[in-house]
Amino acid sequence: MRRTLILMLAVAMILTFAGLSLAIHADDQEGYQGRGGLTNGANLWKYITKEEPYTKWALWPGTEKMYKGTEPHGFFLTTYVTRGAKKVIEKKKGKFTQSNIIVKENYKPDKTLAAITVMYKAKGYNPEAGDWFWAKYNPDGSVDKEGKVEGCIKCHSARADNGWVYTGDIKK
Repeated sequence: MRRTLILMLAVAMILTFAGLSLAIHADDQEGYQGRGGLTNGANLWKYITKEEPYTKWALWPGTEKMYKGTEPHGFFLTTYVTRGAKKVIEKKKGKFTQSNIIVKENYKPDKTLAAITVMYKAKGYNPEAGDWFWAKYNPDGSVDKEGKVEGCIKCHSARADNGWVYTGDIKK
């Protein structure tokens, strides 16, 4: 009886910790409670560089570092994706979900970093533009543009049927 009780308590603790861990991660992605969440350029930058460094994420499937780019992004590009975004891309589900993040390093022809552009999927943020929060950062991490960036939305709207992305097809 005592062993069963100890085992049940251990299982409950593990499940509680696992649930708490998932909740903390979800809060990070949606959160920064009371500070504008990740639909704030400074908060998003902190999240993708300090708390969940994007350079440790997977590359967009089928790409490598410094692949040939196109304007307006750069001569060379490196694109990183969160686990959730990678699953959408690989499984060709056709729709990115809340908290998916895509980070694109934009390089000049001499391979110096020109900018970092980010798409963050935030449920209910901007349904007319696929619920994407857009951000463009200077190489030093300072915010150049953020939010409902007209130029990003206008260009990417041509790929609304593909999750608003150009890098690759996400539908079967």
